[in-house]
Amino acid sequence: MATRTAKAAWPKDFLWGVSTAAFQVEGAGRVDGRGQSIWDFRCTQPGKVADAGSGEVACDHYHRYEEDVALIRSLGVDAYRFSIAWPRVLPQGRGRVNEAGLDFYERLVDRLLENGVQPWACLYHWDLPQALENLGGWTARDSAGWYADYAALVARRLGDRVRHWATFNEFSVFTLFGYAMDWCAPGLMDRTANLRAIHHLNLAHGCGVDVLRDLVPDAFIGAIHNRQVVRPCTPSEADRAAAAMLDAHWNLAFPEPQLRATYPELLAEAIDPWVRSGDMAQISRRIDWIGLNHYGPIFAKSDPSTIWGFAWGDAPPDSPVRPEIGWPIFPDAFRDELLELTRRYKLPVYVTENGMGSRDAPDDKGVVHDPRRIAYLETYTSAMRDAIAAGADVRGYFVWSLLDSFEWGSGYTNPFGIIHVDFETLKRTPKDSARWYTKFVAAAKKGASEAGATKRTPARSASTKKGAR
Repeated sequence: MATRTAKAAWPKDFLWGVSTAAFQVEGAGRVDGRGQSIWDFRCTQPGKVADAGSGEVACDHYHRYEEDVALIRSLGVDAYRFSIAWPRVLPQGRGRVNEAGLDFYERLVDRLLENGVQPWACLYHWDLPQALENLGGWTARDSAGWYADYAALVARRLGDRVRHWATFNEFSVFTLFGYAMDWCAPGLMDRTANLRAIHHLNLAHGCGVDVLRDLVPDAFIGAIHNRQVVRPCTPSEADRAAAAMLDAHWNLAFPEPQLRATYPELLAEAIDPWVRSGDMAQISRRIDWIGLNHYGPIFAKSDPSTIWGFAWGDAPPDSPVRPEIGWPIFPDAFRDELLELTRRYKLPVYVTENGMGSRDAPDDKGVVHDPRRIAYLETYTSAMRDAIAAGADVRGYFVWSLLDSFEWGSGYTNPFGIIHVDFETLKRTPKDSARWYTKFVAAAKKGASEAGATKRTPARSASTKKGAR
């Protein structure tokens, strides 16, 4: 790829978008036949979600999707990344189909297309049907088949209109937090369950790729990974070992088998008991793009009391000013990660999540000022531009998030949206950051057009000798 200067125009075909996830925005938790998910169940457990929040109403996107699509169009972006709620279309995870749920996604996709917005559908964003969890969930090898059947159902219904697909969102987050640390559903702290879930999710990904290839003509298929550099809190040998193990779980346990047909060295022996003949070929099916969710670096410290011997540590005291959630701001780490993804996996990269959590309420005139979010977005998009100039094959960027929404264990206490949602009235109010993003995208497109930037040739899909089809 040709090197660009830092002042060069954005590529002409660069994709700008916004993201959400089903459980975080849809609400309608007991409407039209939707089944219970593992997160519905977790929200009923005392102390698991801040302020006893739940996704039962959330942003009520299920009923207000037309208003939300109009807001997306008003931003001037190209694409909307959303997820399908597995329990909305298959209330028990398998078996009886809920036509009302599929009808909702058809209406959403149709409205997006009518408004000139590309639908980017993610098949799984953390909301496993509770009925399947009762059968072992991702610790059961059968889960790969359950997922493939679900993917086939959705692909048959939407594949004539949706070309862009992600199999999963952030494998590493919900396996580590859900099976080893009790920070996410299903809330286990079990080493064996964690290892089994890692392998079965990788299998499910490969099965999902097969289904999409077979059922969706010209499907553009990827997977979304949360990748962030892991740094030891101190130079001690123990903290360096902790950082290496966290890196294996967080950054390598999924893209390495999916794109290189191998598990990272620190995990391979532990996972091997569940690997059968042909598994790695199934896992490493050809894909077309890699999604990156990135916010800032992670700092690790040794903690022998935990399952894997590591714990999250604090960023150094002299770190850049951080938002309320306590996540450090290191745009250079973002730039470096984009370059590393291009070097390591040789796939087009789409930034599928990037943003900042901050509580910003309307003032007495109803205006929502969020200067810290704007400063964050300015800094990180500048770092992305630097990465492209240095050779990173970045093809698109999606802000997290379109709407203030349910943020898992944080409930509604740490909103990321560029559009404010009053959770009493559900009124939507674009923040200053929404207006900034609209102007930014318009300027980027104008600059690319005036510069006469040429479209890039699509990169070859990643494959391995074991996994190529």
